[in-house]
Amino acid sequence: MKIAFIGLGNMGAPMAANLSKAGHEVTGFDVAGATAEGVGTAASGPEAATGADVVITMLPNGQILRSVAAEVIPAMSPGAVLLDCSTVDVESARAVADQAAEAGLGALDAPVSGGIGGASGGTLTFMVGGSDEAFAKARPLFDIMGQKAVHCGPSGNGQAAKICNNMILGVTMIATCEAFALADKLGLSREAMFDVVSTSSGYSWSMNAYCPAPGVGPQSPADNGYKPGFAAELMLKDLGLSQQAAEAADADTPMGQRALELYRAFVEDEGGTGRDFSAMLPRFEERGRG
Repeated sequence: MKIAFIGLGNMGAPMAANLSKAGHEVTGFDVAGATAEGVGTAASGPEAATGADVVITMLPNGQILRSVAAEVIPAMSPGAVLLDCSTVDVESARAVADQAAEAGLGALDAPVSGGIGGASGGTLTFMVGGSDEAFAKARPLFDIMGQKAVHCGPSGNGQAAKICNNMILGVTMIATCEAFALADKLGLSREAMFDVVSTSSGYSWSMNAYCPAPGVGPQSPADNGYKPGFAAELMLKDLGLSQQAAEAADADTPMGQRALELYRAFVEDEGGTGRDFSAMLPRFEERGRG
């Protein structure tokens, strides 16, 4: 396929490079001038999108997505697919999909899980909203960039799935870090804590696959000084999206709201910017009950 890739940051660049390595003709554009291995360079988003079968975007937020979509949709050929892999608000995803449909285009919202490592290794999971036809056209690309793509329903449902998943992740990571800090203060070794919880009813992805305590469990950012695999500020963004969606849907999400408040304090007031979201553990270690 002829593919345009707009947004060649930490996630977009390796995703675009993997598509190029697989034999697709990929042309990229990034407002900051970033490039990707094996990917051609366009002077603008519309230039990249002209004649493309699929235009992929990986962008910071919904406002930027709307702006980029307004520029590239008029340049796209009827029948092409606009595939957005950003994590944005559901409303923006659906607004862009409606705009694409009016122009005779397919549209998919397909946020990802798996982080920078998954983008580099081609092992991402895609949560996809949009039509069956558009999903079928993009499916071969998902198979290159990731290990799994789940079609979650109509436009916006991919974002809904990502937001709900990451609300769970934020809440469970906080609970895992709290429990380790409590275990430390009760004199329980971290190894014993991990060995018990990872095989008992408290197990979770946050404990078993991404343990926030260094030296126990599989390798994780905790073993690398909490250098981000998934930065705390990105978790803050996703929790903010979850609460924006909860307010719009009149859903009661008190744990999600509290997780948002804790990550906001961690990022904005407690030095969490630039650290992995699992660095909540040393944060709790340093705090007492008050």
